[in-house]
Amino acid sequence: MAKLVWNPATLLNPVPVVMVSCTDGKGRDNIITLAWVGTVNSDPPMLSISVRKERFSYEMIKSTGEFVVNLVDEKLVRAADYCGVKSGRDTDKFSELGLTAGKAAKVSVPVIHESPVNLECKVVNTLSLGSHDLFIGEVIAVNVDETLIDNKGKLEFEKSKLVVYSHGQYWGLKMPLGFFGFSVAKKSTLKRRDKGKR
Repeated sequence: MAKLVWNPATLLNPVPVVMVSCTDGKGRDNIITLAWVGTVNSDPPMLSISVRKERFSYEMIKSTGEFVVNLVDEKLVRAADYCGVKSGRDTDKFSELGLTAGKAAKVSVPVIHESPVNLECKVVNTLSLGSHDLFIGEVIAVNVDETLIDNKGKLEFEKSKLVVYSHGQYWGLKMPLGFFGFSVAKKSTLKRRDKGKR
């Protein structure tokens, strides 16, 4: 297969699209949509978000040291897009979009109630990288919509209809292609899993 060599670029795709809620601690809340987010550590659980310094949410996150990552499902795609193109300097995004600012369990930042999963974070490190600052947040609480939990207490992410962002487009996730370890699983394990889906 022939390959073209391009100049360096951020072409890691697809990426999760999330709505990050934040507050100034004085009664003003905001939502910023980000696609440059990622898991960076498992114990303690940590994730990262990259934010341009000129964005309205930047100072809120920097000053309070808190933010909430709200996962985006198919019902929230329009709201996510809106929160990515409109500035909170002149728009109350919660009010404008009819979103519910719910009370978080452990941070002062509101969660987006309509989001299926909310990850409450405390900033533990900030790296200035150039165009963006990278906020590393420790996940100190997770809120999960109870409709995503099966009768055994397992989180069924496939029910949440999460979306990803790829090269200027939002995409839904339609079907699984395998599970962790399926390439080396025993045939009996594969048959058992297949039978359980019927």
